[in-house]
Amino acid sequence: DKAPLSKSLLLVPSAISILLTLLFQHYQKFFAYNLQAVKEDFQIWRLVCGRTICLDLKDTFCSSLLIYNFRIFERRYGSRKFSSFLLGAWMLSALFDLLLVEVTQYIFGITINSLPSGFLGPVFALFVPFYSSIPRVQVTQVLGHFSITNKSLVYILGLQLLTSGSYIWILALSGLISGICYNSSILKVHRILCVPRWVAKIFSWTLEPVFSSAEPTNEVRVGMGATVDIQRQQRMELLDRQIMMSQVAQMRRQRQQQGGMINWNRLFPPLRHRHNANYQDHRPSEQGIPPPTEVSEEQVARLMEMGFSRGDALEALRASNNDLNVATNFLLQH
Repeated sequence: DKAPLSKSLLLVPSAISILLTLLFQHYQKFFAYNLQAVKEDFQIWRLVCGRTICLDLKDTFCSSLLIYNFRIFERRYGSRKFSSFLLGAWMLSALFDLLLVEVTQYIFGITINSLPSGFLGPVFALFVPFYSSIPRVQVTQVLGHFSITNKSLVYILGLQLLTSGSYIWILALSGLISGICYNSSILKVHRILCVPRWVAKIFSWTLEPVFSSAEPTNEVRVGMGATVDIQRQQRMELLDRQIMMSQVAQMRRQRQQQGGMINWNRLFPPLRHRHNANYQDHRPSEQGIPPPTEVSEEQVARLMEMGFSRGDALEALRASNNDLNVATNFLLQH
């Protein structure tokens, strides 16, 4: 949802790649990223065909998964800005591909006539905003030392794609350099290499209805997180709050059915008047006060999410011996 460009990049090149591999193998030569033909025979069209469709199904699979994970940028910035980044990275990476091939031949004496084909330069360029703008959230630890985060799978996919060919490191390096150049506020590349507004409107009228998806209706609408894991965590937290409020409402109904037999003021002193001078004067002596109960910070955070202050949450949890339901019910009634 809200990522038609990512959906089109996920479906169309993958479908063409599968068809070229299984049914139309004799047409694969037109999609080869042949640098020698570009430089010597001026076949500029190969820069378009050879840098759009993957001829290796493993590269197709890895790049499709990466585009699926990077769709968060289209949702965050909009389709026009996302397409401008891909266009700028695609054009810059084509230039850096030629430069890196020449540098490799000049330094190491290695002649490179062709590179792996596919939409790989912009895919590697997307790692730059992914690294700089997506927050790192630890999920678990392996062997107590190695942290697994919400970004680990994406980096593993990028490493798998990097090791799929002998010269794919040139595409990866040119993609990263182009991503850095496009994101740089000094070079101002994003002001030059951008999709015009009228072009974005044309594609919005023609192609967006084809690749747009309906918004899911069976999920609760919550604020959109930076990653899929954060969005899932937000839904879980919202569900927890709903369950907690349901339990509080149930306890409240039970108390009303019992005719108000539970006297909360008898169990706890009024929190709203804990700073009252009369209450301060009648507090028991410090010698008779038991040591304060250790309060769970997670439960304090849950009460604060419901709108209570930290001080009220701490005192309610200490008085109820860390019983979240009792503390919540008490705070709602006082």
